[in-house]
Amino acid sequence: MNRLPVTYTLWLASANAAAVEAARIHGCHGITIDMEHGVFDRSDVDRLILLARESGLQSFVRVAEPTRIAVQNPLDSGATGVIIPHVDNLDHAREVTAFAKYPPMGDRSVGGGRTFGYGGGDEAFYAAENTRVRCFPMVETVGALEDVDAILALDCVDGIFLGPADLNMARGRKGAFGAADMRDRSRVAEACRKTGKDFGMNVYTTGDMEASREIGLTFAALCDDVAALLDGYGRVVSDARRIIEGA
Repeated sequence: MNRLPVTYTLWLASANAAAVEAARIHGCHGITIDMEHGVFDRSDVDRLILLARESGLQSFVRVAEPTRIAVQNPLDSGATGVIIPHVDNLDHAREVTAFAKYPPMGDRSVGGGRTFGYGGGDEAFYAAENTRVRCFPMVETVGALEDVDAILALDCVDGIFLGPADLNMARGRKGAFGAADMRDRSRVAEACRKTGKDFGMNVYTTGDMEASREIGLTFAALCDDVAALLDGYGRVVSDARRIIEGA
């Protein structure tokens, strides 16, 4: 299998600056900020994106909702890319992914601030920004899964980010994961492979890692800061009880 290079990011569920440093220390390419389910305000995200940039890291944001302002805000702060949840189908994908790219490719509004270097932009800037920004609609609805090939053909789409849990529920499987879910995942992976675009998802376990290798995952969002904290403290407490108390 001819593989695209894999991008590794640490998933952030909270405004944890130390987690950004941890991503750099451990050789990750960047961070992914979860505004849909995480605990952030707009200024948190702006500071984390700046910290990532100054640390030499990429920054991706799963936006809170598939709307223009939700997509444009992190890009105006300089984010490397956006992950857009709850995309219904091809028509919806065409509308919401356009918010990530400037005309004539898309329909992103022209702002100022960090993205512009606190100055203005010219034709070359807008073309370069459209190339720099990565846009990943999520496949987590039945409609998006059915339209995945056509969604990947959109100019504003740089890849797909799979939402396996929501897709499982949308398919009526009630949280019971099995062979049907693996087939859905392989379908998305194959569509990405055929177009040469990125395929991303959260990777939580070694089983996920093994499956990711088989299907050619190219954007791995690893762990999250809260889960890592719980895991680390859990091991410390377990070791302390075992060693100090002989438990």
